[in-house]
Amino acid sequence: MQKINNSFVIILITTLTVFLSFQVVAQSEHQQMLDFNHKRIDYNRSGMLILGSWAIGNMVLGGVMIGRTSGETRAFHQMNIYWNTVNLAIAGFGYYSAMKEVPSTEFWETMRAQQSIEKILLVNAALDVAYMAGGLYLLERGRRLENDQFKGFGKSVILQGAFLMSFDAIKYAFHNFHGKELPEIMNHVGVTANGIGLLVNF
Repeated sequence: MQKINNSFVIILITTLTVFLSFQVVAQSEHQQMLDFNHKRIDYNRSGMLILGSWAIGNMVLGGVMIGRTSGETRAFHQMNIYWNTVNLAIAGFGYYSAMKEVPSTEFWETMRAQQSIEKILLVNAALDVAYMAGGLYLLERGRRLENDQFKGFGKSVILQGAFLMSFDAIKYAFHNFHGKELPEIMNHVGVTANGIGLLVNF
């Protein structure tokens, strides 16, 4: 009878230990995911503030300079205003989305969000190169045709494309570096005989 009682106590203690271990690991992973996604969202929010500030600065300066300049320089500032009207709209929508996003605690949802932002930034960087190429084309065409508007527009597009490429490249570097923290969280996730699950080491 004593042996049975001892066995029961051992089984009970073992069961409680395993259960509590799972709880501790699950809570730790939950917090790690929350912190990871908070940081990703903060990066996005900060990026939109930078983009919005750049847009407003260009629009204010352009509005002042249009009345004080003419020809190529006036066209340069005109295009800056047109271009940054779009930038400001993108920044506003992006900031609003970042403010409304609820940080996930799910691993695979976190992975998808992280991969998505990195892919978007790489695609944007490629588009930025295309913008600069388009600006160079306008500039060259303006020189051949002696068209001040084309030259001014071309210089503006080159400037805006260069800024956006730098902006997207820096954002990608931050997100990519941040994404390298995920493998540490993955130490608690692995493939078991029953599929993907939580790993607990004793």
